[in-house]
Amino acid sequence: MRSPLHPLVATVLGTVAGLTAIPAAPAGAVGVDDARVRQLAAMLPEAPRGVGPTIEDREAWGAVARSPAFKDVVPRAEKLMAKPIPELTDELYLDFSRTGNRGRYQRVLWARHSRMPQFVLAECIENRGRFLPAIETAIRAISSEKTWTYPAHDRDLRNFSGRVRDIDLAVANESWNLATADYWLADKLSGEVRKLIRDQLEQRTFGPFEASVKTGKPRHWWLTHTNNWTAVCLAGVNGAALAVIDSPQRRAFYVAAAEKYVQNFLRGFPADGYCTEGVGYWNYGFGHYVMLAETIHQATGGKLDLLAGPRIEQIARFGTRMDILPGIYPAFADCSPGAQPDGQLMAFLSRRYGFGLKEVEQRGLLLAAGPSTRLFGLGLFGFANSATAVPAAEGPPPPKPLRDWFPDAGVLVCRPAPGAKPGFGAALKGGHNDEHHNHNDVGSYLIALGRQTPLVDPGAEVYTARTFSSKRYVSNVINSFGHPVPRVAGRLQRTGRSAAGKVLNTEFTDRADTLVLDISAAYDVKPLKKLVRTFVFSRQDRGGLTVIDEVELDGPQSFGTALITFSKWKRLSPNRLLVGEGAAAVQVEISAEGGAFEIQSEQIKEDLHGGRLPVRIGIELKQPVTEAKITIRITPAA
Repeated sequence: MRSPLHPLVATVLGTVAGLTAIPAAPAGAVGVDDARVRQLAAMLPEAPRGVGPTIEDREAWGAVARSPAFKDVVPRAEKLMAKPIPELTDELYLDFSRTGNRGRYQRVLWARHSRMPQFVLAECIENRGRFLPAIETAIRAISSEKTWTYPAHDRDLRNFSGRVRDIDLAVANESWNLATADYWLADKLSGEVRKLIRDQLEQRTFGPFEASVKTGKPRHWWLTHTNNWTAVCLAGVNGAALAVIDSPQRRAFYVAAAEKYVQNFLRGFPADGYCTEGVGYWNYGFGHYVMLAETIHQATGGKLDLLAGPRIEQIARFGTRMDILPGIYPAFADCSPGAQPDGQLMAFLSRRYGFGLKEVEQRGLLLAAGPSTRLFGLGLFGFANSATAVPAAEGPPPPKPLRDWFPDAGVLVCRPAPGAKPGFGAALKGGHNDEHHNHNDVGSYLIALGRQTPLVDPGAEVYTARTFSSKRYVSNVINSFGHPVPRVAGRLQRTGRSAAGKVLNTEFTDRADTLVLDISAAYDVKPLKKLVRTFVFSRQDRGGLTVIDEVELDGPQSFGTALITFSKWKRLSPNRLLVGEGAAAVQVEISAEGGAFEIQSEQIKEDLHGGRLPVRIGIELKQPVTEAKITIRITPAA
């Protein structure tokens, strides 16, 4: 059952213009403006209202039942009823504390928590009552858990021990799902179970959230931070509150808090709209921002629109701007190779902002995207919303530009000339080494050829306790060893905001794109006087990328650079390599000024998604140098 933006997927793998005024209070201050709460309360309905149709709307659910995309929902739920509820033991919860493994607990949690929404969908489609006992049993099981917080977010076990109630990604998601189930089914559920849902939400979500906003205790750090947590948690808490809280005034408090604190999430995007967390986390973080905005838009009858304005549209366009070739996106930062913008999210954004992606809209709007274990996601996207209210754009979609340049992020996506065969493209990265889900990767790049990426940035490792700890950069796919960047005096890149690539020059033409970066600040090497990386992407003939590293040092030091690949490779001659196979192979020509070079290859033995191990092809000068230049020319081989 489809769930592309579910937190488990993301973790097993992180100025709004509206129709009404934004509060002037700084986003880090405790509390919300009482006058703003009163304004918002006047916009909200008297009774709570969730997203999507209730089970009583038989016309809406009849359409779901007739949709081919939903034909397996009832049979799947029938089979699931015959299976026991997976058990979450204390030992399993404590597995992370003992071993650092996140996956074992989260896989069981996912199997356990995904039962309820599948039964709810089946019951809403059928409306015969036969799934209600299974729904109530699943809700009681969820309610019996010591905590809904992931073990990875409970390192000191204060949630497990009951000392606090933290709201993390899992709590936010489960709260919204339970509240949506209650809203859809209403009195079909027993009074005892409806009270249980409300009691659980008060204890685990509403009480802690209101105390945190009003007093700062308990402290929910994500309220004032800039990564995906802010959008995800605010979306879940608000969605739940708007669905079940009776008082309009109290519901308005949640909307006011979201309106205020979600500004911190938006501050995490540079002015050019680039998402430093990568495509996968753009799906997750910005996807939840969209769901939060759409929920509030529906709750206020369109009076508050957090999707309006050029700033948000710029961020929304990230997904359309990052493809190098059709279906191929860079895996910068903690992004997994193969990650793509979510089709349902892209369909919504395309219609809402008029991108004109007609095929995407046909596959992703309304019920076409199919069922989801996120009941709230189906409620928002599967039925009429602010995007479907916009007429489809006329005419063909606009052609892809030759490039997309993000000047604030220092990221350039280079595409081939229209009709060029084979398709040869590249993504080039400057940036800095204190980005969200950061890798030490200033100067990184990858090559796309046809449907493959023979030279890569390897992307995220499988998350463990080490990944988000002081030992993060021990990982050779997170530190710069696992990226196609230089090593100077035997040193890798350092971490920090000042470890940044400075753009020295850009020149973009139909024939070629040139990006020149000073990347010396990324290295804590005192003798280093100059380190400039020049990228020249050519659209002539069959395409190519030239990477030139120029270094100057006070005194002789070792120097080299690298290529990273998941593909087979071989050395054709002293200065030529073949990387990849068949039509997806590239030829790499290497030249060096200042000394002879040698090739030193090494498999990077880290745990990556899919179990693949990248190879670092080191290009090392044989003798220390004070001045040198290494040039790498990459072209299609076939």
